[in-house]
Parts: sequence; structure tokens; C-alpha cells
Amino acid sequence: MGGLNDSMVNEFVLLALSCSWEKRLFLILLCSLLYLGVILGNLFIFFLVIFDSHLHSPMYFLLANLSLIDVGLSSTTVPKIITDLLNEDKIISFQSCMTQICFIHTIGGVEMVLLIAMAFDRCTAICKPLHYLKIMNPKICVSFVITGWIIGVIHAMSQFFFVIKLPFCGPNEVDSFYCDFPKIIKLACTDGAKLEFIVTANSGFMSMGTFFLLILSYSFILVTVWKRSSGDLSKAFVTLSAHITVVFLFFTPCMFLYVWPSPPPSLDKNLFIVDFAITPVLNPAIYTLRNKDIKVSIKRLLKKIFYSRFC
Repeated sequence: MGGLNDSMVNEFVLLALSCSWEKRLFLILLCSLLYLGVILGNLFIFFLVIFDSHLHSPMYFLLANLSLIDVGLSSTTVPKIITDLLNEDKIISFQSCMTQICFIHTIGGVEMVLLIAMAFDRCTAICKPLHYLKIMNPKICVSFVITGWIIGVIHAMSQFFFVIKLPFCGPNEVDSFYCDFPKIIKLACTDGAKLEFIVTANSGFMSMGTFFLLILSYSFILVTVWKRSSGDLSKAFVTLSAHITVVFLFFTPCMFLYVWPSPPPSLDKNLFIVDFAITPVLNPAIYTLRNKDIKVSIKRLLKKIFYSRFC
């Protein structure tokens, strides 16, 4: 075990991947298409923001970082799942399992901070438009990203150092597509009640706290706009609808997975698909379809491509 712990178990079996060939083929196609969509969609947004000077603003800087994070979040699990579905052995080594968990929680923590930063950005833009660029200066934007990575690492390591010391002597079967703290704690050869509480207190309360903070932030923005525009909220809804949709898509599975002590296996598997594949692939579509600046930027890009090829 390389000194990681004193366990006898050196690998885990992912039971959710053990199914009929027809179901495996369906999952391979589904995961491959979703992952391709995640990569292409999010990298398109990322490079569009980099190369279009009209998008060099705080909001799109944060959106570009969110796109990269979505690629990273999907990459922690989906490629491994596709590989395992193609092979007969559905196993993951102890070290790979712990590494996967750490990356999931680190990247998840970064995404939470980025969503808070985007809410703060919209709040500043709508409530203090004259001071927007002064408040959301490049140094503040970079600080949000750095803070996100620091919080993400602390969030993951604060749980990892407890779990890594647990003894694992069997069983080693995980009824899921991937490794995560709540699932691994249940396999330890000791009473994991205290550690399950720590995971709930850490991941669960962090998810719920961030979610309600974001909902309060967007509610405050809507109330502010409603007071200033004599009850006309249409423009505010157009501006904020994409952000609010992404918040619900990201946090709903998180709260079910980490606040609910033992969700049914079927629900757990479906929430996994939503959190690691469907939400990251929908984010670019949501921001593209509901964002005027992105639409205009895409039109400019298409015109450049057309003129460079045919003129």
C-alpha cells in the first residue's frame, strides 16, 4: 500500500459497471457522447473568451475558468468509466480511488467558489454599475480563482486525511460508478459513523450553505431590480436565468449525495450522470443560448471563418 494505510484491500470493485453487454454498450455510447460534448462545448467557450477581445470582461473571465473546471470534473470519472465498461475487470486500485476522490472534491470546491464569484459579479454589475470595473478589477478576478483552488484543496484534504487512516480488510465492492468518501467509509473495518458525520458536515453543509447563499444573492439582485424598474423584472431574468439554472443543476445532485446519509443506489447512479456528465455538457449550451454577448461573438467568429475561406 506504499505506506498509505494498514489496510489489506488494495483495490475496489465498481459494481455499477457490472451489467449486461447491451446495457454496457448503451452506457459506453452515452458516456462517450456526453464526454465529447463536455470537451468540445467547454473548450469552445474557453477559447472563444480568450480570442475575442469583446469578451475580455470579469464575467467571461470567470465563465472561461468555469468551463475548464467542468472539463476537469468530468475527466475525473467519465474516461475511467468508459475504459472499465470496455474491459471485463471493473476494478480501481486503492491509490487511484483515493486520487479520484481528492480530484473530485478539489474541483468541486473550486466550482462552488467560482459560482459564488459569478453571483458577486452579477450583483456588482446590477447594483453598482458605475463602480463595476473598479470593484471587479483583474486582481480581484484572479484572487477569486486562486481562493477557489485553495478552498478546494483544503476541502478535499480535510476529509482525505481521516479516510486514508481507516483500515480496509474487506469487503471491497462499491455499488457505484466511481469512488467517493461516503461509499468508501462504509467499507472500513471500523465504525465509520463519526467520519460519515464529518463528511456530511464538510461536503453536505458546504453544498447547502453555498446553494442558499447563491439563491439569496440572486433574490437580492431581483428585488433590487424590481424596486428600481417599477416591477419590470424581464431584463434581470434574461441576465440571471443562465446563472440560476447552472446553480440548480450543480447543487441539486450534490445535496442529495452528501446530505442524504444513504441514497438508494439507483438514485445515486442517476445523480452521478447528472453531476459529472449532463451538467458540464449543458453549461456551455445554457450560457450560449441565453447570453447575447456569446451569440454575437459566435456570429463574429463564423463571419471571420466564412470570409477567410471564400473571400
